[in-house]
Amino acid sequence: MLENVGSLAGSPWIYSQWIYAVVALSVLFDVFLPVLPSGVLVITAATAAAAGTGAATAHVPDILSLTLSAATASVLGDLVAYRLAWQGGERLDRAIARSRRLTSAQERLGAALARGGGALVVLARFAPAGRSVVSLGAGAAHRRVREFLPWSILAGLAWAAYSVALGYFGGQWLGATWLAAGVSLVALFGAGAGAAYLMRRPSPAPVAEAGQGS
Repeated sequence: MLENVGSLAGSPWIYSQWIYAVVALSVLFDVFLPVLPSGVLVITAATAAAAGTGAATAHVPDILSLTLSAATASVLGDLVAYRLAWQGGERLDRAIARSRRLTSAQERLGAALARGGGALVVLARFAPAGRSVVSLGAGAAHRRVREFLPWSILAGLAWAAYSVALGYFGGQWLGATWLAAGVSLVALFGAGAGAAYLMRRPSPAPVAEAGQGS
């Protein structure tokens, strides 16, 4: 099986201790450049971690360290984007006003945080570019950091744990191969597509109070 689909053991960089820094930097900066392959790196490293033993896996990535590095970088990236948007001033406000997607996300995020809920922040972490939209929107709207940060932490942990789990268990079932990494990536992109669909759905209209207008 390994010979037929290609083994990750042929990519020694995955087993270097530098993999954590590479993953962290990719996750940190993809809030500004969503085209960075942060999800690909996390899943590939987690798939390699499933190899477990052998000469080529003497420095196999540690699952917990990989999860924590990805989650921490995710939160730091969110905060950098949030702070830059907070200080962006009128220029950024005008840019957001020209984008229907950014304006809608900003309004929905503000309403969600005002109600004490931030599920939208968690959901957006899985959607393509959703993390960027939400982090910039929260900063531009001057939402309080204590409203945004806890949900950013939860989102980062959820995304990192899900991505690592996909790669690790895919490697357990299919071997530490590129096929396993590819299957796990399809599952990650599927979750992203589902999250994007849910984010695009309009918010339900508020239910009128009984007796209102009578």
